[in-house]
Amino acid sequence: MLNGVLDRIHPRPEEGEERLAPLDPWLVFPAMLLIAVGVLMVTSASMPMADRTTGQPFYFLYRHVAYLLLGLMLGWLAFQIEIETWYERGPAILMGVMLLLVLVLIPGIGRRVNGSWRWINLGIMNVQVSELAKLAAIIYVAGYLRRHGAALRASIVAMIRPLLVLGVLALLLLMEPDFGATMVIIFVALGMVFLGGVNIWQFSAMQLLVVSGMAVLLWSSPYRRARLSSFLNPWEDPFNKGFQLTQSLIAIGRGEMFGVGLGASVQKLFYLPEAYTDFIFAILAEEFGLLGVLGVLTLYITLVVRAFQVGARAERVKQPFGAYVAYGIGLWIGFQALINMGVNMGVLPTKGLTLPFISFGGSSLVVMCIAFAILLRVDVETRAEENPLALRERLLAKVRAP
Repeated sequence: MLNGVLDRIHPRPEEGEERLAPLDPWLVFPAMLLIAVGVLMVTSASMPMADRTTGQPFYFLYRHVAYLLLGLMLGWLAFQIEIETWYERGPAILMGVMLLLVLVLIPGIGRRVNGSWRWINLGIMNVQVSELAKLAAIIYVAGYLRRHGAALRASIVAMIRPLLVLGVLALLLLMEPDFGATMVIIFVALGMVFLGGVNIWQFSAMQLLVVSGMAVLLWSSPYRRARLSSFLNPWEDPFNKGFQLTQSLIAIGRGEMFGVGLGASVQKLFYLPEAYTDFIFAILAEEFGLLGVLGVLTLYITLVVRAFQVGARAERVKQPFGAYVAYGIGLWIGFQALINMGVNMGVLPTKGLTLPFISFGGSSLVVMCIAFAILLRVDVETRAEENPLALRERLLAKVRAP
């Protein structure tokens, strides 16, 4: 009888009916604000270059908005897919991305830009497969941790196995070459494995091995060594190897506390290369100052912290795959934003990584929208499962209390 009353107050979903919780504003609003900042800054930072090269000042704005609309549409479609489906299709998605990475390296299919084979030309846009690889790696590792979580805590072999698979992915990325995407994938995967629960000594040894391997790869390439040396002392050659970094530091320094004002940046006037892509953070700092930088940092921190809270909730309701996906996406957004800002401020070597949700870049923006939609799906599924149960238990406790 008591359960019947509770069913009237808070009915269970009927057979075949899907009940999802409403979207979390602490996830949606920071992402929306970052996207809005991105539209604003791409417009401001790209106008001089767009006017000079195309005669249309809003050329890159139109493309950015088109990519954004495509990303929102694909994100909406991704949100309709149940998390269990992503789990089941994870290995197939990773294999598909690996196939695309092979196709990128084939002349006539892959497109070479600035000495790198990273794009497949689809006519209306160029797809950067390394962005898809980041999402595919997160889905694969999350699925592996769900399947082999117990073995992972007991055996170093179980910890090495997914890293070997990702090693093949990393090798394909390094052949493009794309060291930045490789670094993001490896360190996000390591973070997910750590959160999955491992022997701390075994994990430390594995981390040391991975870091040593990355250092060897960094030092083995003359191009990457040159970037490292220019990062350590950009003022030694400010008009050649250190040009990007010195111009970025000048832009950030000009911003001071309150910035020079929207649209008033000087460094975007053909001084700072890639002003609307990899170095858009420097233009943001110049035009909005320290307060603008702190505002953007707050939005990223809110988004990452909320992603980890979503993961923790998913673990509570026994959805390990959703938990690890949420952790992975949170690590991805936070780590890539941190690298981009560090590069702009001269505390990290130059890497071709965009600022999530803000930089101009079709593939990056579209894939980030899809990843964020999957994070939202994890959130609504876990809250839909947790909240009705918790409410029923509280009502039962109140009714049974003397």
